[in-house]
Amino acid sequence: MSKINKVVLAYSGGLDTSAIIPWLKENYDCEVVAFVADVGQGEEELVGIEEKAIASGASACYIADLKEEMVKDYIYPSLKTGAIYEGKYLLGTSMARPIIAKAQVECALEVGADALCHGCTGKGNDQVRFEGAFAALAPQLTVIAPWREWNLRSREALLDYLAERNIPCTASLEKIYSRDANAWHVSTEGGVLENTWNAPNELCWVWTKDPQQAPDVAETVSVLVEKGEVVAVDGEPMTPYNALHYLNGKGIEHGIGRIDIVENRLVGIKSRGCYETPGGTIMMEALRAVEQLVLDKESFEFRQTIGLKASHLIYDGRWFTPLCQSLLAAANTLAQDVTGEVVIQLYKGQATVTQKRSLNSLYSEEFATFGEDDVYDHSHAGGFIRLYSLASRIRALNSQK
Repeated sequence: MSKINKVVLAYSGGLDTSAIIPWLKENYDCEVVAFVADVGQGEEELVGIEEKAIASGASACYIADLKEEMVKDYIYPSLKTGAIYEGKYLLGTSMARPIIAKAQVECALEVGADALCHGCTGKGNDQVRFEGAFAALAPQLTVIAPWREWNLRSREALLDYLAERNIPCTASLEKIYSRDANAWHVSTEGGVLENTWNAPNELCWVWTKDPQQAPDVAETVSVLVEKGEVVAVDGEPMTPYNALHYLNGKGIEHGIGRIDIVENRLVGIKSRGCYETPGGTIMMEALRAVEQLVLDKESFEFRQTIGLKASHLIYDGRWFTPLCQSLLAAANTLAQDVTGEVVIQLYKGQATVTQKRSLNSLYSEEFATFGEDDVYDHSHAGGFIRLYSLASRIRALNSQK
């Protein structure tokens, strides 16, 4: 293996990546550059992170503000497909990984690094998502995955490793849950959730109010959609990130967007997680409501097919593939007429569409009415049904011969 001179590490400031910096220097005798992606995980996660990286042995720490780009170029395109993994999961972690990996690669090329490193474990999906992106964007760079190499297998071992080297770390042995947060969602795994017979406790939910403790009075929000993208909320034009941030605030207050799911990881392990996607759930409801008005039957069916396939590609870390980009392009084409306004009622964990309208709507009250009308000739239905069922009629006649 060729000598590694400089590595760019996807750095979070947590226990794992804090230990990875000195480990890389000791085992690869290389310079380590820390790369931090701000994807909306919260300011408290970023306070002092540069100083922490340097104290751990990094030669430099770069922080990239990716919030707006993530929502505009990754979340919004995914929303157009309607991608929901295994019927429930709105892909919060999955959609953040491509942009983080892409920005990490750009940082590595800029600083002249010859290797990339991540802190993902050998059990999870994220190792595939990062390395799949690395392979698509910079196959010439070496990839280092410490969790697949080192013999540090517990929080105790990691803490001891740092203590032996006098590297400060605020982590402790008391961490029970594993969490991942960005502007779209927060996930919680581990602790009581590892036994599927245990109900989630209050520590399993980080953002949202308990729906039972949410306000007793419903609140409505108005969402304006243009070409499959949320462009204004409650009458105020907003950027993609600001719209999401605003709707997160509304959804959090009313306990919107909680799910408790046992999902199939790409590596074959089933895992359980509690996910909170408050603003994203509201956005998803808004887009699907406008689609109901605008898309004809075959287009809607195809959009559903796109969503199912896209959910697996995004979850499996195949964002930077021709197939995924083709699906995103198809969804974008279908979304060109998905323009309209939706009113959504927020109440004790539920986001319910109560009103929707669109200038492109295919819904016609004249045709749909149960009352008397002058536009629909009921006698036409007989001929249509006879032709529609002709194959079944011929099959049955053949069987009678």
